[in-house]
Amino acid sequence: MGAYPWGAPFRFRTLRRVMPLVLLIGAFGFVRWTKGTAFADIYAFVSRPFWPGSSQREWVQISAQLEQQIKLNLLEQDNQRLRRLLSLDKKSGSDRISAPVISRTTKGWWQKLELGKGGMNGITPGDAVMGPGGLIGRINSVTPTTARVMLLTAPGSQIGVWAERTKRHGMLMGVGTSRPQMIFLDNDPNVRPGDVVSTSPASTLVPPNVPVGVVESLDEKVWPTPHAIVQLIASPEAIDWVQIQIQR
Repeated sequence: MGAYPWGAPFRFRTLRRVMPLVLLIGAFGFVRWTKGTAFADIYAFVSRPFWPGSSQREWVQISAQLEQQIKLNLLEQDNQRLRRLLSLDKKSGSDRISAPVISRTTKGWWQKLELGKGGMNGITPGDAVMGPGGLIGRINSVTPTTARVMLLTAPGSQIGVWAERTKRHGMLMGVGTSRPQMIFLDNDPNVRPGDVVSTSPASTLVPPNVPVGVVESLDEKVWPTPHAIVQLIASPEAIDWVQIQIQR
């Protein structure tokens, strides 16, 4: 009987000391058995008051709608570009050859284009090159399988043009920027911004009456004759395919 009073407190103290260890081992065993899913459920329950509310949900929906709208706009732009290319190809006749743009010079896209067709396809130097919308330049040199285009914007490029509304003739000259200059042949061109510029009916270098661009601005104080800045209709930096007018 004398052992009970001493043994019970001892066992109780021992149990108190080992109880945390038993609980810890049990907790680890529970986590291993449930693979941590219980903690995820507990975390979800505790953090529920901090979940995004209706305003955050609306922001997410607006962002998703904006993303879809951007994608639709990009698809529409790509669809329009493909339609223009298809239309350009359908217009190709026996005297025109369609060719892909395979590269542009590193000094600037307004200088030259390299095409994926050449002398073997009947292309020769001097042939006119058209993009969707109008003339962009002339063939400068050819190899059997490639051709180089001197754009209307390149320094040294010169073709005869006129303003269709006023029938005033001039010379379109490349100056190394994205917009060539039109030098008029008379002192009173009677031209205003927005007038359409096309190749001259009397031109022998390129086909006549081919659209080129529109007058962007006019400087009438330049000596000896006024000149205009012309915005090309066909943008060389955005063209993937061109047509070459073969000389007969």
